[in-house]
Amino acid sequence: MSWQQRIDQALDARRAARALRTRTALHGLPAGRIGYQGRRWLNFSGNDYLGLSHHPAVIRGWQQGADEYGVGSAGSGHVTGYAPAHQQLEAELAQWLGYPRALLFISGFAANQAVIHALMAKDDRILADRLAHASLLEAAALSPAGLRRFTHNDPASLGRLLEKPLSGQQLVITEGVFSMDGDQAPLAEIARHSQRPDTLLMIDDAHGAGATGPQGRGSCALAGIHPDILVVTFGKAFGVSGAAVLCSEALADYLLQFARHLIYSTAMPPAQAVALQAALGVIRSPEGDALRGHLDEHIDYFRAASAGLPLTRGDSHTAIQPLITGDNARALTIAARLRERGLWVTAIRPPTVPPGTARLRITLTAAHTRRDIDTLLEGLAHVCQ
Repeated sequence: MSWQQRIDQALDARRAARALRTRTALHGLPAGRIGYQGRRWLNFSGNDYLGLSHHPAVIRGWQQGADEYGVGSAGSGHVTGYAPAHQQLEAELAQWLGYPRALLFISGFAANQAVIHALMAKDDRILADRLAHASLLEAAALSPAGLRRFTHNDPASLGRLLEKPLSGQQLVITEGVFSMDGDQAPLAEIARHSQRPDTLLMIDDAHGAGATGPQGRGSCALAGIHPDILVVTFGKAFGVSGAAVLCSEALADYLLQFARHLIYSTAMPPAQAVALQAALGVIRSPEGDALRGHLDEHIDYFRAASAGLPLTRGDSHTAIQPLITGDNARALTIAARLRERGLWVTAIRPPTVPPGTARLRITLTAAHTRRDIDTLLEGLAHVCQ
């Protein structure tokens, strides 16, 4: 088989399964809107949970950072790319989340891969939630360590795996809020099972940081736990992009020596770090509390009002509200009909989610209004008829 035949077969299989991924060049707009081909839609597919991507203070921060530092870092942080803006943001994140150190990464995917590849050795074992993010499971599968996956959100399943004999070390991995189902991990119980001399606990709180917990500190603060490694990302509630790993002094120094995704990547632009400081300022402020309160009201309202829809709802009390169609074609059809009504809702299909669980991944934000959500509910009721 030639390379071209292999590629064609793979694409044909995706088309036949109605699972072919495509991209659309969209214009992000404030107030929970999106632009495409001269039209505007209500956007219920983005992760900008607090609406900070268009917040005036965050925009000003990036502009001021560009004036001071230029538009790029021009190097790895280990060469010339580490600026005072990066150092200040790391210090603020560490203080906010209660860790000795924070290290910035260009994305959550890179942060997760870097930690796992740097830490794990041949005789070690990774115990990951079965529905953990692709960045975590891929890094675990490619590492020299063994990988075992525990039943989703089941601490007892994790406990049984932890008891199996091992000559090396163990790393337990889960998420605070799961990106496709919106459900929250039982973090307190998982942390209790992970309190072993040979075990580190790593939590990816991409969808919790900024949007949940006291002062927006995320899922771990809400559960009252302090994992050994906490990953927070900035492309969701922060409204920007990038990520940080929160950890001990010793582990931070270790990652600076051995985390290849950190060492060999150009650092995020310092101007972005200034914008992220502004976003963090909003998240920690009374305004941030008000935005989270507004988002929580939307979540409660949508859950109550959507109970009668002829679609299976997920058990989510977060901004991610999946409606399961099961069938790929049905998910695509409903998404297309919603788009005709001015509602941008993305159909998510395997392999992003397990086979037979295609869905509409609806995301609510503080930038939406009650009328926006009523419009969504009316559209869903109409197209599902």
